[in-house]
This record gives sequence, structure tokens and C-alpha cells, in this order.
Amino acid sequence: MAKIAVKKGRKEYIKELDREVRVVKQAQFYIQDISKDFHCTDGIINKSDLAGKKTAKTSKGKDYCIFDSSFIDDYRRMKRLAQIIPLKDIGSIITGTGIGPDSIVIDSGTGSGAVSIFIARYAKEVISYDIVEEHTELAKENAKILGINNVKYKKGDIKKKIKEKDADVFILDIPDPWLAVDTVEKALKQGGFLAVYCPTIPQTADFVNAVKDNDKFIHIKTIEIIERKWEIDGRKVRPKGQEIGHSAFLTFVRKIK
Repeated sequence: MAKIAVKKGRKEYIKELDREVRVVKQAQFYIQDISKDFHCTDGIINKSDLAGKKTAKTSKGKDYCIFDSSFIDDYRRMKRLAQIIPLKDIGSIITGTGIGPDSIVIDSGTGSGAVSIFIARYAKEVISYDIVEEHTELAKENAKILGINNVKYKKGDIKKKIKEKDADVFILDIPDPWLAVDTVEKALKQGGFLAVYCPTIPQTADFVNAVKDNDKFIHIKTIEIIERKWEIDGRKVRPKGQEIGHSAFLTFVRKIK
């Protein structure tokens, strides 16, 4: 099991400057191999401290808290081949479709397995399709490392016929989702949800217009989730940088008959 080493930051009031100054900068490290001493800018953390202690002092006398990594720590470190759907959007997919312990979910395309792996922690079973063998193999490896065993990875074209029926949720992350509407119609149960992830608005418009022409579906909503990080340090409270939090557009559809 990997470990997390954290050094808490600290500020002190400097009388000569008449203000607080940060004297210790916060730091955090993900330590995958605890069979070796860990080297960082603050010195060395001994492997014996990594294995059995809750706190450790580096060779330079810096104090660190040591604890086991959690799923989210390991998830963020998994191998990737391409851009993955951000957690803010995965969270919206889970809440927007009501994925739970009884849910059967179909996912396409697999990519590195990020969506299927995360959703598998909430769903009963996930079946994930991708047309690239390299993607399915990496996803299998990532799932194994993260202890996920309720995902079936399959190489196949989601725009063609698949054997799954009566799925509760279908997730599409492919360049041309409008070409998979017929597949989704046959695989989803009545009342089931479809969530579509599209990076651009032309893709989104093409899909929504296609699904509106199908009397088996209703378009629920199309949303964009903007995430903005904030810096909070004493009374200094402000947005961090000028980053744009756009990742993609999410469209939610429901099969009604």
C-alpha cells in the first residue's frame, strides 16, 4: 500500500515586519514504494518510519504526518493514455442519473478506465467498451491496481450492435455520440438514463438534435460545470489565477418507451 506524507504549513508573526510570515510551506508527497527510504527537498524519510509510524522526522529535522493512501489518492496517480473526464463531471453523472448499488452501467469509450473505475465504486456492475485494445488493457490494469473487480472491459464499436439489455445508465464519451443512439435505445431499459460527454458545443448540438428526433427519448438538460479554485490565507481571499474551468458539455437524456 502506498503512503501519504504531509507537512503542515505554519505562519508566525514577525514583530519587526508587523505582519505574519509563512515560515513553513505546506507539502504533500505520494510514496508508492515504501520498501525504500523516501528522498525529498526536506531530506530523507526512513523506510522504517514509512512502514510503521504515524509521524516521522526527516534527516533535516522536518516533521511529517504519515498515513495510508486512500482510493482517491491512488486514483489520481493511475496511468493514463489520454485526457480523462474530470471528477467534477463524473460526480454530476453519478448524481444526475442516480447510480447506486443496484445499477447496471454501460460505458463507452473506456480510455484509461477513469470513469468506469470510479463509477464501479457506486454501481453493481459496469460494462465498458472501447475500439482500441491498448485502452482496454490499460483500464484492466488500472482497475486491478485500484482493487475494482466489478467492471467488464470489452473491445468493440459501440455504434454497432452489443448484447447488453436493460441497463440502468449508459455513458457515452466518443467523438460522434449521435451515431450510437440506436445502440443505446436497445441497451437501455425503459426509464434508463443516458449521459453524454462532449468537449465542443457543435458535437453537443448534433447529438441533442439527433436524440430529439427519436421518440424513444427525451432531452433532460445540457450543462457545463465550471470549477474555480480559491486561495484562502488569513484575510486574503481570492480566486486562484485566471484558469478556465471548462472541460466539456454534459447532456442528460432519458429513455421513455
